[in-house]
Amino acid sequence: MRTSEIRFTVTLDENQVPERIDWQAEDGDTKSTCKSALISVWDEREQNALRIDLWTKEMTTDEMKSFFHRQLLTMADTFERATGEKDMAKHMRAFGHYFGEEMLGIEPV
Repeated sequence: MRTSEIRFTVTLDENQVPERIDWQAEDGDTKSTCKSALISVWDEREQNALRIDLWTKEMTTDEMKSFFHRQLLTMADTFERATGEKDMAKHMRAFGHYFGEEMLGIEPV
């Protein structure tokens, strides 16, 4: 059996606020820095989603709005691929477009 590791390193300031988030993945030898990470895992035993939400103090409010807009749209894609639920994914995308329009002034395509 093969394993692969994804690692996050968070540099904190004196108040424990993230200043820098570095991540790397073994596959593809990927290494990068980001301003935000939303990590969600399914706890099978508890039947509950657990999450880690991180963002650096350098991330602007506008960047956070854009990040959430894109997350909503990509979650719809992932949901459709994982479940085959085309109609619900369509509704999720519609909300993502609404969010983008209201938060960022992005016209739906």
